[in-house]
Amino acid sequence: MTNPSIDIKNIEILSNNWYTLRKITYNYQKKDNTWETQIREACDRGNGAVIFLYNKTTKNVILTRQFRMPTFMNGNETGMMIEACAGLLDENNAEDCIRKETEEETGYSVKDVQKIFEVYMSPGSVTEILYFFVGEYSIEMKINEGGGAADEQENIEVLELSFENAYNMIASGEIKDAKTIMLLQYAKINNLID
Repeated sequence: MTNPSIDIKNIEILSNNWYTLRKITYNYQKKDNTWETQIREACDRGNGAVIFLYNKTTKNVILTRQFRMPTFMNGNETGMMIEACAGLLDENNAEDCIRKETEEETGYSVKDVQKIFEVYMSPGSVTEILYFFVGEYSIEMKINEGGGAADEQENIEVLELSFENAYNMIASGEIKDAKTIMLLQYAKINNLID
């Protein structure tokens, strides 16, 4: 951290359960060169990776559906979310992570993945960088039923949908997950599935 306009005075850990929540007190130098003290909280959940799995032949995509407590607490009546396959990096690099997560969550063993970009998903409160990938899948790559890792309390439903159906689920409100919307739009703009 090498920004001369930031002088960190104190970092306090507020919670270290599922993720780490820190309260940071710092001095910030404004454009007029005066300094002001600011206090912010930052949630550190680690970095992650997400993949858009598509099949050019069938024009289908693989997505997942699972319960997400934060959405349930904020008005999503069922708490269920349709999303692209994703996971935290742990000790893995992003490419290895997304291959592992794809196998655990969807049951497909993909070898060729392409990184398309990386994004801070919620920079006002979360430290996470999310690495975005695309990869083709075929029925020959299916090695198990997926569903997630039991030791991680994952209960994931694997969905195979037509690309057009999935894309239209943005407008219908059935897909509200930002990373999934970004990947569907990337696929549309770049004609991944003709």
